[in-house]
Amino acid sequence: MSDLISTSDPGINEAKGGFDASKVAEVKAWLSSQFDGVGKEVPDFEYTGRSVAHLHALATTSQSRTQAATIVASDMRQKASEYRIQASRIREILESAGLAHENLSPTAVTSAQVLANVANLLNIRDTELSSFLVAMGDISLRKADVDEKRAKVQKESKILLEYTRKAITRLTYLKRTLAQLEDEVAGCEAQMSPWQTNLAIMVSKERQYLQQHANYKAVLSRVGYNPEISHGTLMEMVERRKELEKKTKPILDTLRSYQDLPPDKALAALAIEDKKRQLAAAENYLEEVLHTALEITE
Repeated sequence: MSDLISTSDPGINEAKGGFDASKVAEVKAWLSSQFDGVGKEVPDFEYTGRSVAHLHALATTSQSRTQAATIVASDMRQKASEYRIQASRIREILESAGLAHENLSPTAVTSAQVLANVANLLNIRDTELSSFLVAMGDISLRKADVDEKRAKVQKESKILLEYTRKAITRLTYLKRTLAQLEDEVAGCEAQMSPWQTNLAIMVSKERQYLQQHANYKAVLSRVGYNPEISHGTLMEMVERRKELEKKTKPILDTLRSYQDLPPDKALAALAIEDKKRQLAAAENYLEEVLHTALEITE
């Protein structure tokens, strides 16, 4: 077998690689045993820290599994030996009782084979009736448990199926609604164009009205507007003004009649006398008109 290491000095190579020499030895021994078992030589390759760690892990796993398999195989061989001894003893007992295999009818042999197969199937060590009853009871319990789980799974499956149907129906409805909305998009966009224009106008008007409102508030603040002056108060003031106008109107009319009088007392007396004469002349004229009308009537 080859050296397995490409350098001539293992110590130098181990120092360079930085891995344990004992692991390298274990890996070499494992590789040799594996390749020797199939009649081949171990191929040459360079040992590195990574390759040694990987191969050492493989070797450890392989050895542990080989050891476990050896233990199991030894146990199986021991059990087989015990079964052979027990079979020999049972054969002797059957032969002494006249129940050897050669003495049994084909039907009996077939029944025995069926009984053995059933025992193997039920995983029992003997063919006693009690063992069969216990095994059948265990199978019945497991069957009941399986039936219960199966019923539960079927119930959950029905619930999931119902949910799936509802989800499919809902999905179909949503797809149909989506298609309808997509068809209405063009018309809605056409309607939204004037709405957007109107909205822009309304936004502009809103800014304008807000500015006017601010200006009016500033004006009211300058003129001393009091929030207590409401519409009702103003209407009461208007009614009060009308009442005052009604009360002052006769006085104003009387005062207007004196506006034509001169400021001097003497002139005022002359003007009054002149008015009296005009009044007397008017009365005389009225009497003459009345007399003339009476005479014409007669």
